[in-house]
Amino acid sequence: MFQMSSLSKKESPLLNAGYSVKSFIRDNMGILIGLVVLCIVITIINPNFLTSNNLLNVLRQTSTNLYLALAMTMIIILGGIDLSVGSIMAVTGVATTSLIAFFDAPVVVAVAVGLLVGMLFGAVNGYVAATTVIPPFIITLATMNIARGTAYVITDGKPVRVMSDSFNFIGSGYLFGIVPMPVVYLVILLILCYLIMNKTKLGRYMYAVGGNAEAAKFSGINIKKIKFFAYTFSGLMAAVAGIVLASRMFSGQPTAGNAAELDAIAAVVLGGTSMTGGYGRIGGTVIGALIIGVLSNGLNLMGVSSFWQYIVKGFVILVAVYADVIKRRKAIEA
Repeated sequence: MFQMSSLSKKESPLLNAGYSVKSFIRDNMGILIGLVVLCIVITIINPNFLTSNNLLNVLRQTSTNLYLALAMTMIIILGGIDLSVGSIMAVTGVATTSLIAFFDAPVVVAVAVGLLVGMLFGAVNGYVAATTVIPPFIITLATMNIARGTAYVITDGKPVRVMSDSFNFIGSGYLFGIVPMPVVYLVILLILCYLIMNKTKLGRYMYAVGGNAEAAKFSGINIKKIKFFAYTFSGLMAAVAGIVLASRMFSGQPTAGNAAELDAIAAVVLGGTSMTGGYGRIGGTVIGALIIGVLSNGLNLMGVSSFWQYIVKGFVILVAVYADVIKRRKAIEA
């Protein structure tokens, strides 16, 4: 039986069999209150925030970020980081649209290839992270540039426009004419990730590796396989995000996903996942992503320049990480 020496029984959601909705609300009370207050403030400033069309728009934007953030949660729990997800979004988007626009490939085939491209980049990240001592920051920084450069090479820096109704339905369609398709995918992926992290050995092993890699190794856990899966899954989620975004934009853009990793990391750390690894929950990441989505939407409604939005999000990440450090320090002292 492996030991999680750096986590207390109270801290680990997987060791607490009685974890419930009540516990979830209690553990995330701070960010839940922050989300509610943020919504109230934005509504006071601009009542259009609460319109159904705008709320659906927030869900669409949040869903794309959450595709990345769900996998990023796993990686950060392992004590790693993935800076390449935004660039993988771009290369998978242009690869998919190029197959449709230039080679008249069936949408199903093009999407499958796009997903495989994303998984390939993720697998490279995972393999190098698992078999070398190169820090994940450096590994994914390198693949970030490779993927972005590949996207520019494929398109010569130009958008690849696609006028296929079946492809455009992926990101712009509605289920039963009500629920945006990106939200449908999100619900499915949320359930999948929740099951992985809370109901499988794989999820328990991720917490063990992030909490104490040496103890996990001596317990017989194959750390290399765990890391390889996490980064490959991250590549797959980035591909999903890239294809959905390309469908919404009716084109593959080599600039797509620029700084998307920033929003994903912000959502994860805001959701309470520790940057030092070993602790975090998918539910917290969802709340963190909603905060980022509402914040971005609110700033847009208030006419704040996108340049200032980068600054605001940067401060959000800084404050969230600082709060995590203080929280962990108090936990150790206690």
